[in-house]
Amino acid sequence: MTVAGTRAVVTGAGNGIGRALATRLAADGATVVVNDLDGGAAEQVASAIGGIPLPGDAASEGGLATLVDQAHDRLGGIDSWFANAGIDVGRGLEASESDWALAHEINVMAHVRAARLLLPEWLERGRGRFVVTASAAGVLTMLGSPVYSVTKHGAVAFAEWLSATYRHRGIDVHAICPQGVNTRMYDNLGNLQQLVGRDTVVEPEQVADECMRSIALDRFFVLPHAEVGRYYAARAAAPDRWLRQMNKVQQQLEGRAS
Repeated sequence: MTVAGTRAVVTGAGNGIGRALATRLAADGATVVVNDLDGGAAEQVASAIGGIPLPGDAASEGGLATLVDQAHDRLGGIDSWFANAGIDVGRGLEASESDWALAHEINVMAHVRAARLLLPEWLERGRGRFVVTASAAGVLTMLGSPVYSVTKHGAVAFAEWLSATYRHRGIDVHAICPQGVNTRMYDNLGNLQQLVGRDTVVEPEQVADECMRSIALDRFFVLPHAEVGRYYAARAAAPDRWLRQMNKVQQQLEGRAS
């Protein structure tokens, strides 16, 4: 698989993993639409990589419809969609109803809405690529953050459903599931940094590199941290043991470990 000559849209591309994905795609010869709510950041990244800035909302029905229409007009078509925009809000059971609703809109429904708009044309031509930036929290869990855990599980589940349903019709789907990545989101984790970064904190560029490798190898999961694959297997093989171990980590976070 080569991305040279293809047309890609990357949401949340003004910084972090999104910026790294857009940069790598452009370096490999793709024409890239750079989307972000921060218009200045989108303009800056697009200027640096020779891309097309289309700032704006990439979650709501109206925002996505506008983005898809504008990208289609500027590119002449869309070959791949990198649904990277995401949010981490709320902590514990105290997370508000508005936190849950916002995270569901951005971390789950944005993917559903984008797929609704993109799939009809992709199915007609028999090819298309949908890449979801999820998280290790989407295949494991994120202690301290039920909102993030649940919505990222939803993102992975939707990506799995897309792949299982449309793989035979030329639709390639991938889920990026890293642990600690040196981004603004990681900087804002507070005491949860010790959990997320307990193995290795990687750079966004390493995530982009692993994404391109996984695409080339037709792998659904993009795992910049190899440990995540092992944890995922252990969780499936012995869920009660895994939950006991996770509870021990929770006790450590609370400072109550013996």
